[in-house]
Amino acid sequence: MSVLDTTAPAGAPPAAEVGEPVRRRSFGRALVATGRGRAGCILVGVVVVAAIAAALGGTPYNPQFQNPLAGLKAPSLAHPFGTDQFGRDLLSLVLQGLWVSLEIAALAVAIAGVVGTVGGIAAGFFGRWTSTVIMRVTDMLFAIPAILFALAIVAALGPGWLNSALAIGIGYVPIFVRVVRGPVLSLRESGYVRAGRVLGFSRWRLLARHILPNVAGAVAVQASLALSWSILAEASLSFLGLGPPPPTASLGEMVSQASSLAGTAWWTLAAPSVAIVVAVIGFNLLGDGLRDAVDPRARTR
Repeated sequence: MSVLDTTAPAGAPPAAEVGEPVRRRSFGRALVATGRGRAGCILVGVVVVAAIAAALGGTPYNPQFQNPLAGLKAPSLAHPFGTDQFGRDLLSLVLQGLWVSLEIAALAVAIAGVVGTVGGIAAGFFGRWTSTVIMRVTDMLFAIPAILFALAIVAALGPGWLNSALAIGIGYVPIFVRVVRGPVLSLRESGYVRAGRVLGFSRWRLLARHILPNVAGAVAVQASLALSWSILAEASLSFLGLGPPPPTASLGEMVSQASSLAGTAWWTLAAPSVAIVVAVIGFNLLGDGLRDAVDPRARTR
């Protein structure tokens, strides 16, 4: 083949015509383009709808209604998940526990996301002593495992819905700081930010118009992953008796109470355990799908 021969070799895909626009998927289509994204959307959708239904009173039975005569009944048409040792319907308890877990996890991620995003932007954009102070505090928090940090805070403040969310949220702040600071360091030296400085744009305008929109995707992905970790952390705190106090249903507390019954009534342990696993896997898969959807290369076809 000569140097001037532009004929494509046999078997090669046809080249795009000059000037042909690159077709891009919408965000929604990119999110469900992979099996992980589709599975994540389905699982999270089921979990969220079930939790909202429980919050609106859509449970088959009153979760706190006790019927000693129906204690430890195996799964049946009347009680699809069976009953616990107090005769309570496990399906109703699991649905209420899902709502409580999502409430705590959502508030914890909101705390971690807002504080961590602000800290990461400040550390990456302003630099100097601001970055030094924020990153040293972040390093200290990173030195303590998040679950141990949450245990210490809840032990000091006492068990409860708000204290659990606060403890979990503070523990995940350093992750958001690290996730946000890296892209901001690159964006700070980008051409359009430099041009904005030359044109006299204020720092706050640069942050609102150019920095924050470009890190929103990374924050969304991290928030989805943090939701799965927060659900697992809340279940761990409840398992140790540091979650919301009774009579509020909690998946972790249900697992703790059922651990001694697993040999004779396996469904009492299986029901809350499966609910935790489905929720955690669902948000993890959704995070993977969001990561692919916000990637410009994944949205090009």
